[in-house]
Amino acid sequence: MTRGGRAGEISPAGIAQLAGAVVLLGGAWPVTKFATNAGAAPLWFGLGRAALSGLAAFVLLGALGRLRWPLRADLPALLAVGVLQIAGFFALAHAAIAYVPAGRTAILSNTTTIFVVPLSLAFLHEAIPPRRWLATLIGLAGIIVLVGPWSLDWHRAGVLVGNLFLLGAAASWSLAIILVRRFPPHSTMFALLPWCFAIAATLLAPLALLHGGVGHWTTGGLAALGFIGLVGGPIGTWCVMEAAVTLPSVVASVGFLATPAVGLLLSAVFLGEKLEASLIAGAALILGGVVVAVWPARGG
Repeated sequence: MTRGGRAGEISPAGIAQLAGAVVLLGGAWPVTKFATNAGAAPLWFGLGRAALSGLAAFVLLGALGRLRWPLRADLPALLAVGVLQIAGFFALAHAAIAYVPAGRTAILSNTTTIFVVPLSLAFLHEAIPPRRWLATLIGLAGIIVLVGPWSLDWHRAGVLVGNLFLLGAAASWSLAIILVRRFPPHSTMFALLPWCFAIAATLLAPLALLHGGVGHWTTGGLAALGFIGLVGGPIGTWCVMEAAVTLPSVVASVGFLATPAVGLLLSAVFLGEKLEASLIAGAALILGGVVVAVWPARGG
């Protein structure tokens, strides 16, 4: 039993949090691409994003008088989110940008369903109804269409490494979802948010230092970092954390598949990236899978 209510229950609040996560984190990739294209080093961008998000969360909770030390019972969820969902995901996904186009990064790094479904069966023993299996297959079909592995030049240096980084990022996020479901925190995820980002920033700092220079930061790059770090990152991550607690893990993971579709669509609108037929078809399949996953079952 979690704060979300009965096992398998889909609440309106959980769906709203899932939608907020998809829009904010999907929009983060075009903004990240803009900054890194302008010269910002990817891992330093990830570190700055985590540090600013943590600062924003600390200030907000302090202003509300709700800043507290985490409880002992919060430790599993705190480490799962801080180490795996934020630090592990940021490190692998941002490192992959050096090898893989940002659009593909947005797709593969969010394929949590590949890992969440078997992990849910193995560790959570969640009952997965047939329609959610169908939703998973539809969503993954959309991912395959979007990625188009048949069009990749697998002989080009870095392609395999970059794609393995992205699958590792998705696996790291997926494990965090399972751990938070298995060991729900006593405190609210909102109260844990600054501590999660603090852990992530502490782990990312040495990786960024080892990576080398900070790159070239333009005014636009700094503005992009400020938006993601102070607004999109903390709010989007909080939405993800809450959705992972309040929604069945398969529903949450299928819903997160909409994130890369949103990212690619926003890239087409704001960055002028080509809107190809495969993009439209893949996005339609993913969103179709989301609808199937969250559609109310007959009888309640």
